[in-house]
Amino acid sequence: MRIGYVVLYVQDPTGCLQFWTDKVGMVEKGRKAAGPFEIVQVGFADQSFSFELVPLALMAENPNKLDLATPSIAFNVADLAGARSKLVEAGVEVSELGNHGGVESFAFSDNENRWFAVTK
Repeated sequence: MRIGYVVLYVQDPTGCLQFWTDKVGMVEKGRKAAGPFEIVQVGFADQSFSFELVPLALMAENPNKLDLATPSIAFNVADLAGARSKLVEAGVEVSELGNHGGVESFAFSDNENRWFAVTK
């Protein structure tokens, strides 16, 4: 696993995008549709790390009961099912594989009930 990005759940996606790009100097690294919403990734041009700005309204149902007040760390893996199986075998609480906003993923919980996303 490697850290892919950190999710920031935001009330004002446009304002947050402007803050990180205009004030901090990041660039837009990607954009994808999630139903009627857009999720934007921002980061520094010379680094692979990014923030993913996820509208809070998109998370209204919050299937994994994430704590939306704090950022979520998303891990990237090449083999999503294999990574999930390895965590299950280690006794880690994991969600089912699913499609969340157009992204195949699952989540797992640490010993303090914080949830982390795993994507391809």
